Amino acid sequence: MEFGKLLEKRRSVRRFLDKQVPREVMEGILRQALTAPSARNTRSTRFMVVTDRNTIEKMASVRDYGAGFLAGAPAAVVVMGDTSASDLWDINCAISATLLQLACVDAGLASCWVHMAGRPRRKDDPQGESAENYLRSLLPIPAQYRVECIIALGYSDFTPAPLPPHDDSASIIWAD
Repeated sequence: MEFGKLLEKRRSVRRFLDKQVPREVMEGILRQALTAPSARNTRSTRFMVVTDRNTIEKMASVRDYGAGFLAGAPAAVVVMGDTSASDLWDINCAISATLLQLACVDAGLASCWVHMAGRPRRKDDPQGESAENYLRSLLPIPAQYRVECIIALGYSDFTPAPLPPHDDSASIIWAD
């Protein structure tokens, strides 16, 4: 797909068909996402793929805001950084997660990012249990890995509307 069209089609989708994503499709998009640039080529990003419906439903409770839609996703990819490989693991993960979402579009899939890094599990208890610690109670996440986000993905049950026009000129500064 032409890059401009790919960017145009990428939207945050929170509703999915009850249809599994074939393993070979998953492997393809994960391989593409792992080509992301990383600080000093440390390649510190790690992915954990979850397709078990019961586990994904439990993952939907990782936060009491912004994660409930996970319950309807046929697959979830936990994007993690190996802190022993790079102190810039979080930046590396964000780049990889973005490429993962673009690879999803190219493969005919939809996705949505669930923020994790440093977020509390409960919005009204910011000093309480972290979302990451809850996720660690569900999944075998190695101690040296930190969680940046979860990407919910699958086949969309609708075609999202295009982004509305927006004047982005104030976001660009020319230093001629």
